[in-house]
Amino acid sequence: MAQVRGIGGIFFKSQNPESLYAWYEKHLGIKAKPGSGAFFPMNSVPGAQTVWSIFPQTTEYMKDSKSGFMVNYIVDDLASTLEQLRIAGVAVDDHTESSDFGNFGWVSDPDGNRVELWEPKPAPTSLPEIVD
Repeated sequence: MAQVRGIGGIFFKSQNPESLYAWYEKHLGIKAKPGSGAFFPMNSVPGAQTVWSIFPQTTEYMKDSKSGFMVNYIVDDLASTLEQLRIAGVAVDDHTESSDFGNFGWVSDPDGNRVELWEPKPAPTSLPEIVD
């Protein structure tokens, strides 16, 4: 059975992201930038960070969700995880994406909340050799 290794990100919508970013910085000390969010180191996955980001209310990124938020969970093997979920009858989005950050897929929970699954690219096992 596929298991989550950590939370890769927490994303939510706002009518005014810039103002909400300012509120979180003023009252909770979260220094973030619109468009990229804030990053928190993650101890459970070496080299990984948890992203916290506010999206405009009109974002298409969470378009299929019935709620204004989405959690990103880290998995070891995206393809196997999605296949296991399909077999179990979970609503799996057929669309997946690959980027410099890794592979992404999406499912919906029974309440209609969109859930993002992320298979990060492997962390380098050694430093590159420096040639003089």
